[in-house]
Amino acid sequence: MRGKEIRLERIMDRNTGRTIIVPLDHGVTLGPIPGLVDVGKTIDLVADGGANAVIGHLGLALHGHRGHGRDVGLIMHLSASTSIGPDPNDKVLVNTVTNALKMGADGVSVHINVGADSEAKMLEDLGRVAVTCMEWGMPLLAMMYPRGRKVADEHEVESVKLAARVAAELGADIVKTVYTGDPDSFREVTRGCPVPVVVAGGSKTDDRAILDLVEGAMEGGAAGISIGRNAFQHPAPDRLIRAAALIIHEGRSAEEAVEILEM
Repeated sequence: MRGKEIRLERIMDRNTGRTIIVPLDHGVTLGPIPGLVDVGKTIDLVADGGANAVIGHLGLALHGHRGHGRDVGLIMHLSASTSIGPDPNDKVLVNTVTNALKMGADGVSVHINVGADSEAKMLEDLGRVAVTCMEWGMPLLAMMYPRGRKVADEHEVESVKLAARVAAELGADIVKTVYTGDPDSFREVTRGCPVPVVVAGGSKTDDRAILDLVEGAMEGGAAGISIGRNAFQHPAPDRLIRAAALIIHEGRSAEEAVEILEM
């Protein structure tokens, strides 16, 4: 497992044990949206701000990652669906762990919608990927979202607790899931999950709201945040990430962190 430990240090800060991940995998789902047209420039900005890793599909490794700017960990996303497909909640595997290794990735990620009609197939994929990751010493991040006909609110604590625990039970090294809204309820999620939990940044919102989310998540035991559109579509992605890093890696408050964005 030494290989997995070494690669995890490229994703999780070795001093704090925490991480800031910027997912850039939206290009498959939504196309060349603002912030992802020039993905290389976006990576440079979030890396300069202090991001520990970025997430993207095969194209990110081929066209946008490394070779310039400050280095940042690469998590290759193995799942995909598009916004115009029959059901965007149905994710299929489009890449493999071994190919991600060949491409120089530091980890892989898969997306599971717990409660979706295709949940069984996605869980089967998660289990298969986890076993391969164990064999090759590759870190696995599982994106776990409670979504489906039986899920009235994807932020409801019982559903989030289940989603996070499922990922850990099936072999994930890091779990990404939604924030339950307050530190106390989110602490139920992190206490019930034996691997680090990072919080999804959620829908596009204002600076103070996202920093308040980061602060609350960290108080609730999170190991960091995975922030996408709120970072790569921000007017100053480097400053937004730097503000989040103050909270995550230095234990500062959202009130202190937002001052970076108000300068």
